[in-house]
Amino acid sequence: MSAAKQREILRAGERAPDFELLRLDQGRATLRDLLAGGQALLAFFKSSCPVCQMTLPFLDRIYSRRAPGSFAIYGISQDDAQTTREFNAEFGIQLPVLLDTEESGYPASNAYQISHVPSLFLVGRGGAIEWSQEGFVKREFEALAALAGVHPFGPGEPVPEWKAG
Repeated sequence: MSAAKQREILRAGERAPDFELLRLDQGRATLRDLLAGGQALLAFFKSSCPVCQMTLPFLDRIYSRRAPGSFAIYGISQDDAQTTREFNAEFGIQLPVLLDTEESGYPASNAYQISHVPSLFLVGRGGAIEWSQEGFVKREFEALAALAGVHPFGPGEPVPEWKAG
């Protein structure tokens, strides 16, 4: 490993950087917009990432079954609109998605210091990061889902304990 310290994603307790991104379904959104109703889970992903292909359907399951008043969930795609639409169709993703593309210089991904996807951030209404995770950790994912009143995995569903992003 080089002498330079590898960059780590932002962690719990740090301030969540604001951003303004295009919505996949038209318009623009800022972090402040997303937090207007309370906590928001930001899920950064790329369509070509196998761990994202596994994780996003579980997040969508939480999104569609979450208890009223629990946190909102937003995907943040590092792909263009067409590729993101194709990904959503292939994996049945219904949750709202914002675009953080190469063309725009990945402003949100860079602000959150992301070097691997999926990267997840639960941001509180006041703008502080309350929880973050890179990759997929089953027990952490279950704890997150419990906050939304959801069991994310079906009985007997094969779910790995851990997958690096």
